[in-house]
Amino acid sequence: MDRSAMNKQRNNAEILAALRISVSPPPVKRRRLNDRALEDEGRGSLTTAAVEAGIISIDNHITYSIQHLSTASRRSDSEARLSIADYKNMFLRNQHDDGCHFVIHQHDHPIAGTHYDLRLQINACSSVSWAIMYGLPGDPNSKRLNRNATETRVHCLWNHLIETASMNTGSLLIWETGEYEVLPYKRLKEETDIESNAGNNENGVITQSNDPKSQPAQLQESFRKRHSRIINSQAQPNTLANGGADVSEDEAASKTLREVNSTQVHSDHEEDDETRQNNAYAGSINSIGSIYQRTWYLSMDGESSGFERRRGPDGVRWTRRQSQGRLHGFEPFRVGGREAERSVVTGRLGADVLMDESVLGYVGRPGWRPVLE
Repeated sequence: MDRSAMNKQRNNAEILAALRISVSPPPVKRRRLNDRALEDEGRGSLTTAAVEAGIISIDNHITYSIQHLSTASRRSDSEARLSIADYKNMFLRNQHDDGCHFVIHQHDHPIAGTHYDLRLQINACSSVSWAIMYGLPGDPNSKRLNRNATETRVHCLWNHLIETASMNTGSLLIWETGEYEVLPYKRLKEETDIESNAGNNENGVITQSNDPKSQPAQLQESFRKRHSRIINSQAQPNTLANGGADVSEDEAASKTLREVNSTQVHSDHEEDDETRQNNAYAGSINSIGSIYQRTWYLSMDGESSGFERRRGPDGVRWTRRQSQGRLHGFEPFRVGGREAERSVVTGRLGADVLMDESVLGYVGRPGWRPVLE
């Protein structure tokens, strides 16, 4: 066979192979994330990316992370919505099995794109985690109030302290944090009487379940039932995307999580067999029975968040509840994404975190759009 015939045969084979490639969805060139790449980025130094990935072990995560956050902060404690000192104290008081610390990380990943990682403490050293594409809903009148929340690996509790960036993993910042409380599966009768219910806080938000069990124990119980009502009872909804609006410390938002189905999705991360088997990163314990890539349905509970339905010229809408001369609830907010949202602790944008970690030339995945309706 002459050379021209061989070339023609090879070209025909390539065309046939191309026709067999799926075009829905279009193929994605996967990037492999590995320890060597992270070590190269850190040039052998102690970087937050290397610590977060478990490449470098440190003796005291709290001391290291708090020092790093303090150095990286863009604002003084008087300007911060949550000072680093207060954040440290809140984290320290939850260093036990009954702790109820939570964090929501904004994660701008080069492959997965911008999403928000909700992590709830489940024991003294671990937290269960969900990835939420568009962030948590903050406006009860939104036409797109519901979200899919996908379970990820169980993380170490010290991950709650991390803000970091690398070329392979993108930027990670603390979008929101606080202490969570699990509400009863069904609303109690007294929840409808705001003025007489001793379980309401000053904003008229239900903050008492009357259950003697610890919050992680109640979370585990509701986890088995595949339905959880969770309230942010310490910190307040992130409103920095709305021009940095001021909010009071006793404002809270209630979210509802319900399992809808189970899926298995390919992961780009290099993981050992023990991590995959236990669905828990090294140093953490999956004491709640978390299942990797299980999908939950997440929504906002307007009534438990201090809102009520009222009929007006534009029909029935959720409005902030008023009683005894007080305005309950909080100013509704929309999640604006990596270019608008700042860390509640350091005041940094994702781009600031990248710059502080000397990550140059990073290009995030395009196409993310905020939910504005």
